[in-house]
Amino acid sequence: MKKLIIINGPNLNLLGKREPEIYGSLTFTEFLETIKDKYPKVKIDYFQSNIEGELIDKLQEVGFTYDGIVLNAAAYTHTSIGIGDAVKAIETPVVEVHISNTFSREEFRHSSYISPNAKGVILGFGLQSYELAIQSFL
Repeated sequence: MKKLIIINGPNLNLLGKREPEIYGSLTFTEFLETIKDKYPKVKIDYFQSNIEGELIDKLQEVGFTYDGIVLNAAAYTHTSIGIGDAVKAIETPVVEVHISNTFSREEFRHSSYISPNAKGVILGFGLQSYELAIQSFL
């Protein structure tokens, strides 16, 4: 059985409430349940934090034992050299995900410290971006 983890960064705990015109009205918990039901032969864990260091700690914790990491570092994507370095330091492949098309948003969202060391990047497909990332590991 494949073992994957979805790691979400700051403010993604507010999905379903936060800017529904960009992020939709479904909570991540609701979405996660549908994904787990859809892929019963895949163990999908989940972690969310608004704290940069906790995200780095989680990447280091799972980065040598999981089959794949789906990472939406949210705003830290564009600011955290530390998270970028953590992705580079681990063995588990990481797919960077974004719900919105970051290139259609503010200029500062057009760069990523994660992308250079990610297996791939999926963005702009709403919550389906996560499912596409999961499929990339199967």
